[in-house]
Amino acid sequence: MVLGGKTVLVSGVGPGLGGEIASRVLRDGANLVIGARNNEKLVGIAKELDPSGERVLAHAFDITDESACTRIVAATEERFGGLDAMVQVAAFDAVFGNLETTSADDWRKVMEVNVIGSMQLSRACVPAMERRGGGSIVLIGSQSYALPPDTPQLAYASSKGALLSANIQMAHELGAKKIRVNTVIPTWMWGPPVEGYVKWQAKERGIPEAEVKAQIETKFPLGEIPADDDVAEVVVLFCSDRMRMVTGQYLRVDGGEKMTL
Repeated sequence: MVLGGKTVLVSGVGPGLGGEIASRVLRDGANLVIGARNNEKLVGIAKELDPSGERVLAHAFDITDESACTRIVAATEERFGGLDAMVQVAAFDAVFGNLETTSADDWRKVMEVNVIGSMQLSRACVPAMERRGGGSIVLIGSQSYALPPDTPQLAYASSKGALLSANIQMAHELGAKKIRVNTVIPTWMWGPPVEGYVKWQAKERGIPEAEVKAQIETKFPLGEIPADDDVAEVVVLFCSDRMRMVTGQYLRVDGGEKMTL
């Protein structure tokens, strides 16, 4: 129970990484607040996680709305008495293109969610964490910030690079308040998005899904695609006091794929 007695807010909860993080936060003893835009889906997830409703609060919000970020933190304190950690999973990644094809509107959409939204939610959490004597902010990165992706996503990759810079700046600024800031960087994660990609590639190429998956697995020295829950386990560790002296850092959870970088 590494999170026993704590309260953790997780944004961007749905199928995939956000949901896996939420389930492990609850498993490891914390009270849990889950946020996303779709209230109906969010309430359903909360009921699945904790049918009693005693340890989970579902609170719909839009990370691009600064006042909504303030309200979800206020709801967290009202329900559970404080906030100890925040995990920012929410992201806009459905923009593809290179320098020539990425429009100004696409750039704005990506930055509004991935960078400005992340900073708004982080800022909203700081006073609540101060009242607890410190806390932990965990951002979710992407290895695309440093590596050409399989599919061009210039705006998305740039936004995740910006988060790493913000990670360092915030860690320095918030250290005196005993608030740690770290980033977890996944690779391919075996979950709904990658499963969908495998199905699509198998259909497009006329080969079995197992063959597509096996080709991807050759990227990893450990011989398998990390799963959403593998990443979630690392996130939980960063939320816990076991990492109390770690801040301003990032950690890849990639099965050794990019160990030389």
